[in-house]
Amino acid sequence: MSGARARVEPFYAVEINRLANERSRRGLPVIHMEVGQPSAGAPRAAIEAGHLALAGAEQGYWESSALKERIAALYGERYRLRPGPAQVILSMGASGALLLVLAVLFEPGSRVALPRPGYPAHRNVLRALGLVPQELDCGPETRFQPTAAMIAALDPPPAGLILTSPSNPTGTMLERGELDALAAVCKARGIRIISDETYHGITFGRRAHSMHEFEPDAVVINSFSKYWCMTGWRLGWAMVPVDLVDAMNRYSANMFLAPPTLAQHVALVAMDQQAELEEHVATYAKNRELLVAALQGLGITRRAPADGAFYIYADISHLTGDSLAWCRQLLDATGVALNTGRDFDSIHGGDFIRVSFAVSTPEILQAIDLLGGWLHCRNDS
Repeated sequence: MSGARARVEPFYAVEINRLANERSRRGLPVIHMEVGQPSAGAPRAAIEAGHLALAGAEQGYWESSALKERIAALYGERYRLRPGPAQVILSMGASGALLLVLAVLFEPGSRVALPRPGYPAHRNVLRALGLVPQELDCGPETRFQPTAAMIAALDPPPAGLILTSPSNPTGTMLERGELDALAAVCKARGIRIISDETYHGITFGRRAHSMHEFEPDAVVINSFSKYWCMTGWRLGWAMVPVDLVDAMNRYSANMFLAPPTLAQHVALVAMDQQAELEEHVATYAKNRELLVAALQGLGITRRAPADGAFYIYADISHLTGDSLAWCRQLLDATGVALNTGRDFDSIHGGDFIRVSFAVSTPEILQAIDLLGGWLHCRNDS
């Protein structure tokens, strides 16, 4: 196969996960900190609702009006916004929502700007659809996020801009003023904003703002995979302006027919299990504190400020210039599975690792001990 659409880069987290699972099948221990998923499952009451739905509800193609209404209400609770339920387009995860949004909004050949480092599926889906990713080099001086000045300097302006706050892999968030400035420059230059808000609800110290607060014409994407701990259920949504509703529904019906029926029943109940879900966020906060202190003590001091999500993005260029090989060696020696920064940054990613702390606190403590022992052995050899 040839052509631009065939040139989709590998997803290294999947490769490391495969190696970790092979290790598990050999009976060797593994601590999974390479993939971006909570170790906890869906809330208990939501699972119970799933059992009832599996036994008593029809399982054909279906969209839950009650779930769309509940998601619309969430925007009132979190952001004091009042979208209509029709603006909620249910999808097969945030990944399915992104595919729909890009297919509806842009013609092949359109350029879409996005930060680097950033979630690899964003640029890879752009390429798969015949769109052109225009990466913005975002380093520690801008907290690994794009700025309004960067967007204003693009000539000609791109057709779109993908933002992620909190970010994967860095966990950094865009402040209110930065979101407002980005919205203003994009409005002035005719740039459509796609805001990936998958990690909203998982923040430390301050809440995240939705781009819908600043730009009603933005398209917002979210998922039940992270805050609601429903990764394998493959359910998400796009919140779209009214003028895009019909097109989004037509594309969704043709590309996916309907999102998973059982997952919709589970998600509706999961949305009201805040006490249990906030316990998970408290665990992430504790894990984050332990991990940051431990890395500091191990000499891994250059890190992105993890405002939200459940990742540490750390510079290990003083230890290696090939973080993928380094992660493989660490996994083979200790069973600690981390991800290379090459997934998120094709230029500088070999100097970085991404560490997920969405595991249990005992696993964090064990991983710290194993990593510390391995690094000391390497330094002594």
